[in-house]
Amino acid sequence: MTIRLVVADDQPAVRAGLVLILDAAPDITVVGEAADGEEAVELCRATRPDVALLDLRMPRRDGIWATGEIVAAGLADVLVLTTFDLDEYVYGALRAGASGFLLKNTDAAGLVEAVRTVARGEGVLAPAVTRRLIGAFAATGSAPPDRGALAGLTAREIDVLACLGLGLSNQQVADRLAMAESTTKTHVSRILTKLGLRSRVQAAILAQELRLPAP
Repeated sequence: MTIRLVVADDQPAVRAGLVLILDAAPDITVVGEAADGEEAVELCRATRPDVALLDLRMPRRDGIWATGEIVAAGLADVLVLTTFDLDEYVYGALRAGASGFLLKNTDAAGLVEAVRTVARGEGVLAPAVTRRLIGAFAATGSAPPDRGALAGLTAREIDVLACLGLGLSNQQVADRLAMAESTTKTHVSRILTKLGLRSRVQAAILAQELRLPAP
């Protein structure tokens, strides 16, 4: 399967570098480039890519606004570029439904793999980055979420949710819970629908906030 990608960054040199690296991958095709969030949304509406790679800080409309528009309309999964300052931009992108976060100092191989991971519907959940991000985000909440939110989940779905909180991939969840990877994907999809969440990153944050025990 060829992954169709839109790249948005307001710095032409950075954007060109990203496109050069990603277009060179045999399974990735860059179908559009944007210099701001508004252009990114327009491109996603026109091209319907699998993944949108967005810088967070852009003129006119930033990456947070673009993420919200793209995710709400179901146009693509979003992978955001960040310096990982853990500032309001990162939190805003999380709330908007971004599927993953990529550091701007990521090497070429990491960049390509991050796009592939998001395209698989798993999100970028590298433990070294995600646990810190999830922990910092959860610490900003004024009160822990109501565990009643889990009432509509089956026992198996709660186990899967707990695994997401550990930053596990679909295959790792499947191995841990002794089930098929396709079954894991189904459970994740149902969890997001039942809890009204936009991404598995948001699900991972919820699992952390609820302190779900590892299955």
